[in-house]
Amino acid sequence: MSDAASLDAADPLRRFRDAFELPRGIVYLAGHSLGPVSKAVVARVAQAVQNEWGHGLVGAWNTADWIGAPQRLGAKIAPLIGARSDEVIVADSVSVNLFKLAGALLAAAPGRKAILVEGGEFPTDMHIAQGLAALARAKVRFARKGTLAERIDARTGVIIVSHVHYRDASVRDMAALTAQAHAAGAEIVWDLSHSVGAIDVDLAGAGARFAVGCTYKYLNGGPGGPAFLYVARDHQERLANPISGWLGHADPFAFADRYEPAPGAQRFVSGTPPILAYAALEAALDLMAEAPGALRRAKSQALSERFLARVFAKKRPGLQLISPADPARRGGHVTLKHKDAYAVVKALIARGVIGDFRAPDAMRFAFPALTLTYGEADAAADALIEVLKTGVYRDPAFTVSAKVT
Repeated sequence: MSDAASLDAADPLRRFRDAFELPRGIVYLAGHSLGPVSKAVVARVAQAVQNEWGHGLVGAWNTADWIGAPQRLGAKIAPLIGARSDEVIVADSVSVNLFKLAGALLAAAPGRKAILVEGGEFPTDMHIAQGLAALARAKVRFARKGTLAERIDARTGVIIVSHVHYRDASVRDMAALTAQAHAAGAEIVWDLSHSVGAIDVDLAGAGARFAVGCTYKYLNGGPGGPAFLYVARDHQERLANPISGWLGHADPFAFADRYEPAPGAQRFVSGTPPILAYAALEAALDLMAEAPGALRRAKSQALSERFLARVFAKKRPGLQLISPADPARRGGHVTLKHKDAYAVVKALIARGVIGDFRAPDAMRFAFPALTLTYGEADAAADALIEVLKTGVYRDPAFTVSAKVT
């Protein structure tokens, strides 16, 4: 038995691989972009369509507790991010939730009209900041990478920052940056999109008060799955949701003309939840809850270290690791730089190894513990070595750009 086969046989998370619908012959390393579908999700969505919607019809808002889904699912995400069950709400998208929280925080601190974002942050974080600033007569200030803490001053109202950087997978020191912001009188909205489900997150332990995150990456909640937001309990009542929709009302079915915010985090719900997407997410979260976080993190690190060691066992001219070399300082994916990164990724996909490309020269590969084996990590490394060694990626067919990369 090979070393990889022995590791796979002894893997305490081995059973979870069979819980997912993964095509034969595919090594899937793109869970940082879209997690695969589990069998439980397929069954749960079918139940929601056939039984709840099909037979329950409009009554299912009560009989299936559709109306309670934002709070119920939020309570299931809470343990994954170090939050209390009443501090997390599932609603809308990351972009919308960023707008809600940053807008609420700017309104609560009228003397602080600057939104601080690091250049090179995930685009939606920067774009939402710019759109909000135009509406709120605020200013967006950009910090160079690694200088965010230095740019916090008396004008800073809100800082928007990712816990794990989407491009290079570097992990922020959440506790340190949060403490620096609070000491200066500023607030941080943490983006957990590349963190939740991949690495340990302890919002309460870090003193964080506000966060957002998506569910379609490492939580496997489905394409465009609903996002979540976190507001620490002690700060819920002082903020007003700038998108004051009817399901954030204290009594939505009174159909009152005047808006009255619901108590607690419920006020940050705006519109009617997409129930089929919520059904998919709930099944995915129930499966995730069965896998201890410490085991998931340890296996993910072991997989990525194995992949990198194999790829760089010999010098690879033109190939560079741009993620932190220390696995404790990077998230669930690794990023490699190559001048022909797009073509290399397309050549790998043609061989059944699916990663993704980020302009202009980055290749990203994720190592989710529940769906990837040690043998597959080896196979992915070998495929990358072969593609680079043979130069097959220079085939013009691999340079044709698709709309989604």
